[in-house]
Order: sequence, then structure tokens, then C-alpha cells
Amino acid sequence: MLTFFNGGGLRTCDGVSRRNFLRAGSLALGGLALPDLLRMKAAGAVSSEARAKSVIMIVLGGGPSHVDTYDMKPAAPAEIRGEFRPIRSKVPGMEMNELFPKQAWIADKFSVVRSATWVEPDHQRVEIFTGFPKNIRRPSFGSFVSRMTPDHDLALPKFVSLNGDNPEIADAEQPLYVGGRHRAFTPADRGLKSLEVTKQVDLSRLKSRKDLLDTLDTLRRESDATGEMGAADAFSSQALDMLTSGRARKAFDLSDEKPDVLSRYSATGSRFQYYRGPAHWDWEAFVRARRLVEAGVTFVSLQVGTWDHHCDANSGSIFEGYRTMLPLYDACISALITDLHERGLEKDVCIVVWGEFGRTPRINQFGGRDHWPGAGTVLFSGGGLKMGQVVGATSTGGEYPTTRAYNPQNILSTLYHVLGIDPSATIPDHNGRPQYVLDDRDPVVELI
Repeated sequence: MLTFFNGGGLRTCDGVSRRNFLRAGSLALGGLALPDLLRMKAAGAVSSEARAKSVIMIVLGGGPSHVDTYDMKPAAPAEIRGEFRPIRSKVPGMEMNELFPKQAWIADKFSVVRSATWVEPDHQRVEIFTGFPKNIRRPSFGSFVSRMTPDHDLALPKFVSLNGDNPEIADAEQPLYVGGRHRAFTPADRGLKSLEVTKQVDLSRLKSRKDLLDTLDTLRRESDATGEMGAADAFSSQALDMLTSGRARKAFDLSDEKPDVLSRYSATGSRFQYYRGPAHWDWEAFVRARRLVEAGVTFVSLQVGTWDHHCDANSGSIFEGYRTMLPLYDACISALITDLHERGLEKDVCIVVWGEFGRTPRINQFGGRDHWPGAGTVLFSGGGLKMGQVVGATSTGGEYPTTRAYNPQNILSTLYHVLGIDPSATIPDHNGRPQYVLDDRDPVVELI
């Protein structure tokens, strides 16, 4: 059995484990476990005309410091500007951390929004995956995407979460009233194992089992009062398509990737010392995300690293941690952007990179930075958006936007624009009341 780790055993200050894993193995029941997984999704789809585009959302969980990455303040006092210095990039006026040389070289291929704001001050993912704070529960972005894009290819899921067994993210990515059928496919444990056919059960036996299930489901359908049998039928069919085509399973397999391509992502290593303890940086998740959208998956989400740098007497400063983390991130994000361009996918795939907030501009007494929803940065690349620009600005100390502030709903509205989804569409909630996809439907206008 192979095990791939994403985030190691790291914890943010709320004590939630960031240990995510993918396990690849054999399927004991010859494919019948996959419908069990898919059957958790329980509502019908509503298709709309949409362009064949995809989105990769990369979450820097814990909240990265905007002042130490893309919105540096070299003229500010030392307790704000920190230890790093900015470097120029290929785009005039776009400066970034000196540990981002690879991104600086390809800065014309992405844009940075410096005037992002959030509501939630605590660790959660609900706001970035739904656009709404946690006291206003709405379905996740990925579930809306799954429901509102056409079913072009049942051999592939439309919504894949590479976030392993992280319970916090699983909660944030819930489909709610969009319907259980539009739950994320999560290739952790049973999910990935279910994508291959065993030697004990060949395709002809799968077909026989499918015929038997069809017969049994037809007999039970009339007694179904909840409407979930229809979803079960759909998922049994999708399970068979995914198993027989092998395309979904192949998308997770890196064995046919060229070594020179993989070396771009892994050049700086796959392990680092974080807070003087061992941790894992899953560069392979970036490659899998690219392979999934290249295969035709519409939305892929992943979280990498733990960016919760309050620091204490035993952990070292935020700058100590960043001297290891930032080069790893620089290698992976620049490799992903370059990879998509070389494959001619830069117009079809949009990358968005953000966390659940920024960090306090002023360094605390322990050499760290605390939670700061008042300002932060979001990186966009591709998807037909306008690249090579800085959008917005913050105050001289990085405390708040001095230009138009963009909230998570505006960020997600921009992604809906890329995918051709109307955020003013409505879907009835559990009480039958129509709910808009988003309430604040303005995108980041400078990118459109």
C-alpha cells in the first residue's frame, strides 16, 4: 500500500490536525464500494451552458502573511516590515518577497489582489469555500460547480477535493441543499482504492452486477419517498464508468510524468523543518491537481502547508519558518503555472491561491504575526482573466485596504465568471426558499 501525506501532522493554533493522506491499494469488492461513496450524494443536477474550463483552488491553511509575501512594506518600521526584502518582478510595480525568484520571473502570468478582506478572525475554511461566514451556512463552491455545469463525462468527477481526511475542510465543502450528489470526491482511503478493478472481479462480472443492481433498484424506486434512489442510480452508473474507463484512476498516477517535469515541483525537496519539528510539503498534490484538470475535472481544491505563525519561545520566528516554506511554495506554484502554459491550458484553467485571512502587520512579542482578516492577498493565474497586474493597495502599514476591498464572495464570483456560471442563479434550500448562489455578486472587475 502506498501512502501520500499532505500537511503532515501539523496543527494550527485551534488544535485541528492537518494530517491528510491518500492511500492507493486494491478494491476488495470489485467496484461496489465506489457507488457506496458516490451514493452519499443525493440530489439531481441542473445543467447550464458553461465553457469547458476548470479551477484549481490552493488553500494556504492557517493564513499566510501578506506583508511577508506579496504586499511588502519596506519603508515601514522594523516591527512591521520584518526581516525580508522585496525584489522586482517581470511586471513593473509588482514586487514580492526575495524568496520568490521563480514567481518574479513569470509575474506576467499571474495577478495579485492586495485588497482582500475577510469576516472570520478564527481558523475555519467555510468563508473561503462558500463565500459566507460560518454563521451563515451555504453550500460549497465546488458543490455549486458540480450542480451547475453540464455532465460531459461521467468517467470523471466534476469536484475533487485533495484535502484528505481533514474534518474542518470536509465540513466547509458540504453540499447542503445543493444535493448530496454534488459532494466532493475525496481520494482518501476508500475513494482512491475504489478507482481500480481487482483481479478477482473482471469487467464482465461488473456488468452482471450492474444489471442486477438495475433490476433491484427498479423494484425499489416506487417506494422511495425521498428521491435518493434516482441519485443512487446515477452514482452506480458513474461508478461503472469511472472503473471501466480508468481515466480517473490514471489522473492520480504520477508514474508516467516526465522526470524533468516532476523535478520543477520537487527541486527544493519534499520535507522541511517547521517550528523545529518534522513536517511534509506535498508537492505531488500540485501535480495531481494539474493532471485532474487536464483530464477534465472542473474543480480541484487542495491545502498545502500550515501557515499559522503566532510563534513562541520554542518555535523560532515567523521568518525562520518562512525561510524554508516560501522557497517550497515558490517552486510549486511557479511550476504549476509554467506547466499549464506549456500545455496550452492557461486560458482553460484558473488557479487561485489564498488563505482564510492575512496576518497582523505588527510583529508580536514572540516574533510571529497573529490573525488579521482586515487585509490579505489573493493570487490568480489563467482562466482567461487579465494577468500581469497588481489589483488594489493597502495602507502604509498593511492594516487595511485603501482601494476597493474585495471579499470572499467577490473572489468566488470571479471564479464563477471563469466557469460561465451565473452567481445570481437561485437554488431552493431545504425549506423550499430560493437562495442566490452569492449575495455579493461583483467579481474582481480589474481581472475581467
